[in-house]
Amino acid sequence: MQNSIRTPYDRVVMAVPVTIPYTRYSIESAQWWIGRALKSLVDGAGITPRDIDGFCVSSFTAGLDSGISLTQHFGLCVRWIDTIPLGGASAIAALRKAARAVQAGDARIVACVAGDTNHVDSFRYTLENFSRFNQDAVYPYGAGGANASFALIARNYMRTFGARREDFGKIAVAQRSNALRNPHALMKAPLTIEQYMSARPIADPIHLFDCVMPCAGAEAFLVMSEDVAASLNLPAAKILSTIERHNAFSDDPVQVRGGWAMDVDELYAMAGVKPDDLDFVQTYDDYPVISMMQFEDLGFCRKGEGPDFVRQHDLTIDGSFPHNTSGGQLSVGQAGAGGAYLGVVEALRQVLGQAGPTQVRDARIGLASGFGMINYDRGLASGAAILAGPGS
Repeated sequence: MQNSIRTPYDRVVMAVPVTIPYTRYSIESAQWWIGRALKSLVDGAGITPRDIDGFCVSSFTAGLDSGISLTQHFGLCVRWIDTIPLGGASAIAALRKAARAVQAGDARIVACVAGDTNHVDSFRYTLENFSRFNQDAVYPYGAGGANASFALIARNYMRTFGARREDFGKIAVAQRSNALRNPHALMKAPLTIEQYMSARPIADPIHLFDCVMPCAGAEAFLVMSEDVAASLNLPAAKILSTIERHNAFSDDPVQVRGGWAMDVDELYAMAGVKPDDLDFVQTYDDYPVISMMQFEDLGFCRKGEGPDFVRQHDLTIDGSFPHNTSGGQLSVGQAGAGGAYLGVVEALRQVLGQAGPTQVRDARIGLASGFGMINYDRGLASGAAILAGPGS
């Protein structure tokens, strides 16, 4: 294993995983959801809002309110701030930036928050205004949104590597099994492979249970130094390594890999671990094909071996490869930009031993990933982080 040449995140930790329970629709604003997450962070850490001097926020539905507007709304006074518009990669980007800010002394306690509402018309409005390039490239042909784009990606992946719908179905069914143990998950009914296979098509080969359900909710965590966490008596997780890459492999005619593949060796080298050392994995799962792609790109098998990897492993909480232990977006729901945080917050809970009914036994080290900003033909943003619990 190569040695990392990057500066490690010495003595920088994450703490206080927060989930504001999701609802299918909400008449409240994104600001309301973000505010609830901030209050939960403050209450969970035993601090006041004035103790937060760094703020990082992501949202699709907050309108013109960036982080700077929200500081006034929520009574924050910060010396470091960022608004991250990277969709499903937002949590990894927030973690990376916040950790370096704490390490440099630019902030003492950084609140990283993502939240979105879901009015009856929110999803359509977001879709229509998501990307100028998307509008120009696909709208004239009567297609729009992620379903059509990922249908092309999934079909090409199936044709190239021999994946079957049953393989994608195994991912979705395992995540539903995990979600049944998660009180925050919106999907409460068991899912069988027969139900998955017979579900109505959306954009073939994408069927109903390949798609996330838009909803309202928020996720959050704090980043601080080990000393600050100790002074607050907070259980905290070490940040062993992170990677982030955008517009990777742009010459690939159809996306079959993401930016993780460019930096995966550095991810493990910086952490000082191997893929087999991980106790669980939380992949960004806007569609099962993207999780399968990540099994390859994150080093658990070689490119094209994703289908066989899925066939050979039990992906449930108590299985041989615990994956998306909360149920993931496919069974918990996708609360807009909060979907980027879902796996990261669950990973934090796991290594802290705070996951409750979804806890993986003896979980010490885990990986969470991000993937976002689907344009007309591919996702542009990717990232991952490896976390370790106290004493690891």
